[in-house]
Amino acid sequence: MAGHSHAKNIMHRKGKSDAARSKVFSKLAREITVAAKLGVPDPAFNARLRLAVTNARSLSMPKDNIERAIKKAAGSDGENYDEIRYEGYGPGGVAIIVEALTDNRNRTASNVRSTFDKNGGALGSANSVSFMFDRVGEIAYPAKAGDADKVMEAAIDAGADDVESDEEGHWVYTSFEAMGEVAAALEKALGEAESVKAIWKPQNSVAVDADRGATLVKLIGILEDDDDVQNVYANFEMSDEDYAKVAG
Repeated sequence: MAGHSHAKNIMHRKGKSDAARSKVFSKLAREITVAAKLGVPDPAFNARLRLAVTNARSLSMPKDNIERAIKKAAGSDGENYDEIRYEGYGPGGVAIIVEALTDNRNRTASNVRSTFDKNGGALGSANSVSFMFDRVGEIAYPAKAGDADKVMEAAIDAGADDVESDEEGHWVYTSFEAMGEVAAALEKALGEAESVKAIWKPQNSVAVDADRGATLVKLIGILEDDDDVQNVYANFEMSDEDYAKVAG
């Protein structure tokens, strides 16, 4: 997958820097609340809520927090969040998609635009870069779920489209529409996944060296740390050596 190693690097870097998990839990709770508001507040009958709860559990979010986030959706005094997607370019012409859940569109738009402007990027218009990505389902498993052959065989039987495996784990890709069905079939063969979510998968990648990569990683990091931002996707590749320089 184009950009796959980059995505994992960013994920691991962020995981290590978020020693205090309150911000991570806050974003997970926001997604759970929105999912519960958009459908019934029962994961058994609400696919989006079921995915949100599964991902929250995979990151060890306490059960009380999950239940509170679901109940919050029914409260008349709860915040109303808008789903917004921002698109733009980072240093080196790298395409970036930012997904946000916000209760203040003006604040979020201002913060995102400022972050792009101050870090060598430029915020674009709607759909200015999303055509370079595919909206797909990503089902993640730890390495202990089995070797690459076992996971590949299970993925084929489940009707998945692609699999990426390395020493850290396995990532199974499927169409957005088939994500729930494939995840259910994989769970029977491999057990519960670490995460099941819809992502923007790059169709192609842009090579970035350490110089541009340093600014780019900073840009993405600031976006990820914004309370209103849920996910950030980018279509770049960086060598392990250059990433080590940037991360170091």
